[in-house]
Amino acid sequence: MIVIDYQNRKPIYEQIVERFQMLILKGILEPDAQMPSVRSLATELSINPNTIQKAYSLLEQQGFIYPVKGRGNFVSGNQALIEQRKNSFWKKLKTLIKEGKEFGISQETCVEKIVEFYEEVEA
Repeated sequence: MIVIDYQNRKPIYEQIVERFQMLILKGILEPDAQMPSVRSLATELSINPNTIQKAYSLLEQQGFIYPVKGRGNFVSGNQALIEQRKNSFWKKLKTLIKEGKEFGISQETCVEKIVEFYEEVEA
């Protein structure tokens, strides 16, 4: 479920956060599903439990999971998270298009590249 890339410059807790975010946003981890315990995930990944706890704290702050005292952490079923991520994507895309226009990239070229990249990802 979670794979750590030790060659990646990102801290381990950030890799864990990003992986769980994608699993939740893609619906692989369904709303109200129980997250792995800190101890079991730390054992599985052979890392310090404090690293897992830090990742879980970030996920909780961002609204991806919620704690239940004495029972563990569970996946939030908040559709607003998905909309928030989509809005963030659109803002980034708008910024990139603005930057491309400043470099003289035409709308036609931009659309062609988007279609090309979209097809590459689908393949």
